[in-house]
Amino acid sequence: MSTIVLGITGSIAAYKAAELTSQLVKLGHSVHCVMTQSATEFIPPLTLQTLSRNPVLVSLQDEKDSWKPGHISLADEADLMLIAPATANTLGLMANGLAPDPLTSVYLATLAPVLIAPAMNGKMWMHPATQRNVSQLRADGCHFIGPEEHGMLACGYEGAGRLWEVSGIVAAAQELLKN
Repeated sequence: MSTIVLGITGSIAAYKAAELTSQLVKLGHSVHCVMTQSATEFIPPLTLQTLSRNPVLVSLQDEKDSWKPGHISLADEADLMLIAPATANTLGLMANGLAPDPLTSVYLATLAPVLIAPAMNGKMWMHPATQRNVSQLRADGCHFIGPEEHGMLACGYEGAGRLWEVSGIVAAAQELLKN
């Protein structure tokens, strides 16, 4: 059984984290969810806690139960860090080494492989700043899946930006764990 840290950011696609968590748990993985505060606007932590059977880390205030910071423990235990969905904001924070929340703190502290599944408006995805951040994260060793190139987006536009299908994300995570 592998330990997967699942990062969820504030995208409308955050609701798909429930299915992602459920599928990974069914495959026998230990899933530990870390959410940005804005992700909680789209899906409640209790849903992910119930599906993962583990506490959900949202704030550094959630770490009061132990002498060892939770984000460091998760970073140490992770066999894979999966961020799905990943917003432009979180990509920017990660690419620039900033850690204002538990999710980006785990990212900076882990030695595990990192798989990122972006989800955002197509114009945001194609913006030079976002593409620069993606290039930097790839140079840092992160793996990407998606976003989908075609499809209807929550904002009403059609085109690039949709979160990759959950089954594809699970398959990519499984592949990274094999290697």
